[in-house]
Amino acid sequence: MKLAISDLLEILDLEVLEHNLFRGRSPQVGWQRVFGGQVIGQALVAATRTVEPQRSVHSLHAYFLLPGDPKVPIIYEVDRIRDGRSFTTRRVVAIQHGQAIFSMSASFHVHEPGLMHQVPMPNVPAPEELPSDEDIKARALPLMPDPVRAYFERERPIELRPVEFRRYMSREPMEPRFNVWIRATGRLPDDPAIHQCVLAYASDMTLLDTSLVAHGRTVFERTIQAASLDHALWFHRPFRADDWLLYSQDSPSAGDARGFSRGLIFSRHGELVASVAQEGLIRPRDDLA
Repeated sequence: MKLAISDLLEILDLEVLEHNLFRGRSPQVGWQRVFGGQVIGQALVAATRTVEPQRSVHSLHAYFLLPGDPKVPIIYEVDRIRDGRSFTTRRVVAIQHGQAIFSMSASFHVHEPGLMHQVPMPNVPAPEELPSDEDIKARALPLMPDPVRAYFERERPIELRPVEFRRYMSREPMEPRFNVWIRATGRLPDDPAIHQCVLAYASDMTLLDTSLVAHGRTVFERTIQAASLDHALWFHRPFRADDWLLYSQDSPSAGDARGFSRGLIFSRHGELVASVAQEGLIRPRDDLA
């Protein structure tokens, strides 16, 4: 197993402190703040550990309140709101330095049969037809701006194969859509809850950046102050996060220094497995140019 995915599984394996109380740590990689997807994934782990295994999460709704400090642990406090006949509701608050930095509500549901439909998957090249991480590093990195190059040089637990890759090499405004194949870089345990928590982590990786496509900008620029403000995720069907998933994103609106983005996540066989929505801060800081 690659080191990055092994580290992610360790980060998601929270320490139990007390009934409904957990502690998580952050990777010590020199980041100035905690990655939002990490907090979502850890909060979902905390909530899941208080729910009987016959029920799986079907939705979560989260707010980022303060930047996380990667140098100190994060305490996750779970409130068992309701345990019903079919649904279970949990609220999780992440705490650092005595203050709430994140809050999340999650709902869990027993499996039951019902009506089914879904929209079709976009017609995009398969991941095998796109540049791999190695190809990107060999051919495209020299053409990228420094912040983007630094991002792709770093070992990550999630492999990305962007379809519209040229947006990283140009400041040309484009249609606000972004498709990227994603998967964990190593084999994951078979527990479906782990795959849901890993996807929750990955769902925050590229979504906010989609709101900048229409402006020819990226979150990697020092002249953009970017931060996730809220995040919603719905799980529709079983999946494996270590198989290729298409993350098809668009941004219907941006204004008042906030960008709104949506995402549909499909298995490579075309099943819609999850949906995502997020609003984030995309404040221009051209005074830093």
